[in-house]
Amino acid sequence: MRYTLLIAIFMFAATSSFAAEDTAIAPTMRGPAVGAVIPSDLTSIDQKGDPRSFENLSGPNGLVLVFIRSAKWCSFCKKQLAEVDAGAKEITTRGYALAVLSYDSLGDIQRYAHDHKPNFTMLSDRKSEVIDAFGIRNEKFGKMHYANGVPHPMIFVIGADKTVQAKLAEEGYKNRPSVTAITEAIDVLSSHE
Repeated sequence: MRYTLLIAIFMFAATSSFAAEDTAIAPTMRGPAVGAVIPSDLTSIDQKGDPRSFENLSGPNGLVLVFIRSAKWCSFCKKQLAEVDAGAKEITTRGYALAVLSYDSLGDIQRYAHDHKPNFTMLSDRKSEVIDAFGIRNEKFGKMHYANGVPHPMIFVIGADKTVQAKLAEEGYKNRPSVTAITEAIDVLSSHE
């Protein structure tokens, strides 16, 4: 009986470690594939309290959609928001609108917008519906954890036809793609047209 129990524990541990390895995927493998139509119309609320969707977010060439964990408590996100804000014109002059989406409440993004006056649209996806539709929820956090519902940080360049044109992400949550990386991706797309 004791040996059977030890074998069962060993088998469970081995299976669990293999399962953990299977879930470790490259950051840009998350979410819809390049060339796919986005799986959501991006229904959310902006920092002014107005309902938004892809149709009223997109610029003439499309939308750069930045998924962050939180503008309220994530210092790495706040750093990224400052960098994106400083480079927003580099993106918008290429015909793409710029929006940042998080699971933060409307009040949280309103406070951030009031304090920082960003040059981009902030979106509240409080129930993580857009995050889940994109398949990028960080499942590490359980239902009772304050970070339950956060996405893996990612950037999607979405064409006016709602297709994913490019995806940018870094390993982990501390490092984020630069505005230069975003504009280089857009410029590569423009050179292939």
